[in-house]
Amino acid sequence: MKIHVRPSGPIQTNGYLLTDANRGEAVLIDAPGDILDEIQPILAQEKCKLTELWITHGHWDHTQDAAKVVRATGAKVLAHAADKTLIETPQVMSAFLGGAIKLEPLHVDRWVGQGERFNALALEFEARHVPGHCPGNVLFYAAAAKVAFVGDALFQGSVGRTDLPGGSREVLAKSITTQIYTLPDETTVYAGHGGATTVGVEKKTNPFVRG
Repeated sequence: MKIHVRPSGPIQTNGYLLTDANRGEAVLIDAPGDILDEIQPILAQEKCKLTELWITHGHWDHTQDAAKVVRATGAKVLAHAADKTLIETPQVMSAFLGGAIKLEPLHVDRWVGQGERFNALALEFEARHVPGHCPGNVLFYAAAAKVAFVGDALFQGSVGRTDLPGGSREVLAKSITTQIYTLPDETTVYAGHGGATTVGVEKKTNPFVRG
C-alpha cells in the first residue's frame, strides 16, 4: 500500500490516497476542496480505481470535494453516524461560514462504529470513535501497516480545536487517551492537517494530552 498525502482546499486539509497497484484499487481518506484534481493523475498512473471514500469527520474542509469525487469515481462512502447531520445537510455549515463556501449533501453508504473492522487493499482496518473535536470523528487504523488516520483529533504537537459546535476539551482528551494512545507507540499518525507523527512521540511530548 502506498500513501499519497495531498494537502488541498482553502486551509490545506490533508487528503490521503491509499493505492495498491497490484490490486488496481485505491481508497481516499477525506475529500478537501480540489482533491479530485490531485488524485486523478495518481490513479491513472498507478492504474487504480477508487473504490471507497472514508470520511474522518463531517467538517466542511474534509468533505468539500466529496460529492464530486463520488460522481467521478463511484466510490462508496464510509463515515460515523454522529456526523450524519453535517454530512447529509451541509447547509448547516454553509450558514455557519456565512454562505462563503457551497457544500453538497453526501450520501453515506456505510456508517461505521467503534471497534468495527473491515478489509481494504489487502489490509484489515479498525475504526475507532474519537469525538471531542467533532461528534463523529473516527480514526482508521491498520495494525499490519502500523498507521492510523485520525482526522482532527490529534496533530503533531497539538490537538483538534474544541470551540466549534459539538466540541469538548474533556471528551477529546479522553478520546486521545483511550483510543489513540492505546495504539502501539510505533504507529504513524496521519492527521487532518500538518505532518505525520507517531503515537509514542505524542504520548511523551504533546503539551495538551500526555500519555
